[in-house]
Amino acid sequence: MFCTMLKAKLHRARVTHSELEYEGSCAIDGQLLELSGIREYEQIEIYNVTNGERFTTYAIRAEDNSGVISVNGAAAHKADPGDVIIICAYVALDEKELKGFKPKLVYLGEHNEVLRTGHTIPVQAA
Repeated sequence: MFCTMLKAKLHRARVTHSELEYEGSCAIDGQLLELSGIREYEQIEIYNVTNGERFTTYAIRAEDNSGVISVNGAAAHKADPGDVIIICAYVALDEKELKGFKPKLVYLGEHNEVLRTGHTIPVQAA
């Protein structure tokens, strides 16, 4: 049996570009890709906190340390510059791989700078 688990999350990224005529995908600052463990061309889910849109695309590398988060192609209809988004990647793990597995969580500031990283999400209180 396999379970689909959160592999990586870029939390509260800000969209810097929305390029309708680009080939497609989501360009992400290369340093953020490396820090999060999201691979170039990996499928990602994007959750737009600003407008509620949720969509699937794939990651491509933007210039290192640029802060770029560019939503491209058809997905550009779902996110505008300045929107706050959450970018997630998932992985299917078997029972053995689940033991000790923790996702890579990267929390971003207003200019897509890293505020902190972690491996757990706090328990939500009532």
